[in-house]
Amino acid sequence: MRLHRRFVDSAVVGLSDGEFVDAGESARKADRPELLRMIHYVTKHKTNYCIVHKVDRLARNRADDVTIHLALKDAGVTLVSATENIDETPSGMLLHGIMSSIAEFYSRNLATEVVKGLSQKAAQGGTVTKAPIGYRNVGVRDEFGREVRTVETDGERAPLVRWAFQVFASGDWTTSQLHRELVARGLTSAATPRRPSRPIAKSSVHRMLTNPYYKGSVRYQGVAYAGVHEAIVPNEVWDQVQTVLGTHRSAADATQVHEHYLKGTVFCGQCGSRLLVCNAKSSQGTIYPYFVCASRHGGRGDCTRQAMLIEHVERLVERFYARVQISSETMQALSSMLHAKFDQMMSEGAAELADLATRRTQLEGEQQKLLQAHYAGAIPLDLLKKEQDRITASLETIAHRIAAHHGHYAEARANLDDSLELLSNVADIYANADDANRRLCNQALFKAIYVDEDNDVRVGYRTPYDGLSDAGLQADALTWAAEAKKEGQVRTSSKGGPLVESSHLTRLG
Repeated sequence: MRLHRRFVDSAVVGLSDGEFVDAGESARKADRPELLRMIHYVTKHKTNYCIVHKVDRLARNRADDVTIHLALKDAGVTLVSATENIDETPSGMLLHGIMSSIAEFYSRNLATEVVKGLSQKAAQGGTVTKAPIGYRNVGVRDEFGREVRTVETDGERAPLVRWAFQVFASGDWTTSQLHRELVARGLTSAATPRRPSRPIAKSSVHRMLTNPYYKGSVRYQGVAYAGVHEAIVPNEVWDQVQTVLGTHRSAADATQVHEHYLKGTVFCGQCGSRLLVCNAKSSQGTIYPYFVCASRHGGRGDCTRQAMLIEHVERLVERFYARVQISSETMQALSSMLHAKFDQMMSEGAAELADLATRRTQLEGEQQKLLQAHYAGAIPLDLLKKEQDRITASLETIAHRIAAHHGHYAEARANLDDSLELLSNVADIYANADDANRRLCNQALFKAIYVDEDNDVRVGYRTPYDGLSDAGLQADALTWAAEAKKEGQVRTSSKGGPLVESSHLTRLG
């Protein structure tokens, strides 16, 4: 019986009247399609020999080798290696076992060395995977003429990626809208030998927005490293995008039709349950819309809150806005006091800034020592990850505090002025707004609006309105401004309000 043989780098088995080639498949896996087909074949057809180029072409670990060998033996097939002297004799079986064990060792050792090499490359800031859209993997020659694989920005796609992050950080876009606009602007995937360039997929947009590679960070096996590639997106923009992604509603919620602009914002003042919209019809066919307590309506708990006409609740909330609105005098006093506090914090932060810079240098030194100890085998990977996460968290905190010293105070000042401007006109704005804008006002100012049994309204404020609406803080601000003016130490701020020397803030702590 003539045997057919074929020797290639992939796993190959040959039979008396058949040939099975797992092209491109690694012998580390025992569930290779052609291998399984071959084993099934020999159980159905009379076959004398199974010929392989080498034992490690059949299996790369001892357990799989034994399983495959027993399957062949049960089918009455003799395993033959074209390059190794194995047979069914004791010495042949011993050699077979030794060669199988050597193949397993080689495979595992090679995998370990590959992971070690990739870990070292990542620690040095190199890119260990295919560069994401907006970058290109390229080969350059060093001074010795050797080709070095590196990453460069894609001049065609990088501007579109940068634009996508900037507009999404505003919070005005959904991923679906952003995907449509990117496709319209011509953002495509990079062509490969097997796949032509095509418009970016919708799922790729979310992966792109959550990939820290764009801010210059490389992650490998759960450890983050500072990459040597050029960052397309600033850290603060990337962080803002993550915040927007975390707070975005799902598409279903975003397109939900609300029955009333107060729905989802008003709650029962007695038990704290949400108020539901319920339409009651009179005997004459007239429909009366009510708010009812969800707990009582569903028969849960012992709430006794009666149903409320929706129109009545609307009036209660409108009247409450008159209590929220502050006078022009109070707004100026709060602005002056808080801007002066910002000035004091900035002046006192100089020493803290120097301490933060020193601490940052110490942490970066700890990072390098940890990596060196890991490469030397002194600490395992899981401990490295734990310590890296701790150091990274500390460095991020320091970076945020330094950024606050240099830039976030300016942003906070602007937000403060915008918030105070809204509070000084909020009742008038709400009274003249349509339903959609009333909903936005309620969501911007309040976490929840509670309507009590006696028709009293109380709320849970959102930041920063929880502080700015505090009656005690407003009274302190008015007193502070009056005392400063009396002492004659008032100067005009760039905002047009009085700015008082920070020495007057010691009593406010």
